[in-house]
Amino acid sequence: MTRLIPATESHAAAMAAIHAAAFDGDEVWSKETLSLHLGLPGGFGFIDSRGGFVLARTIMDEAEILTIAVDPTARRIGLGTGLMRAAMDSAWIRDARSLFLEVAVHNAPALALYLGMGFQEVGRRPRYYKNGADALVLRCVLKAPAAESVN
Repeated sequence: MTRLIPATESHAAAMAAIHAAAFDGDEVWSKETLSLHLGLPGGFGFIDSRGGFVLARTIMDEAEILTIAVDPTARRIGLGTGLMRAAMDSAWIRDARSLFLEVAVHNAPALALYLGMGFQEVGRRPRYYKNGADALVLRCVLKAPAAESVN
């Protein structure tokens, strides 16, 4: 049974609820913001029925993770890895060859996930987040997906 499906604008309310559970108030994205990004050229995402989603976009040969969220009650069961893999594979299919994202310097679990998936630090954004925390800019060179993982 597939739990991971492509996200559409009709999923924006569910995605906003997951985002609100996963992030502090100042960092929460609204249903309208999520819907807007899904509707833009190059925008795409995936939602997992167990309580997670990823939102990304492609521009030419680059892709960017805009946000990824997993409900705290659904963490540590591989949702983040599955969502990232789906985004990476989908970005490749959309002709992107590198994937970027920002992550808070103090977010050790997310950093471990991203570094374990082949991301490397390529920059830093001082005071990027509303709480004043710096963000690390990470980049991964994308590889062709395994045939069985293509959505």
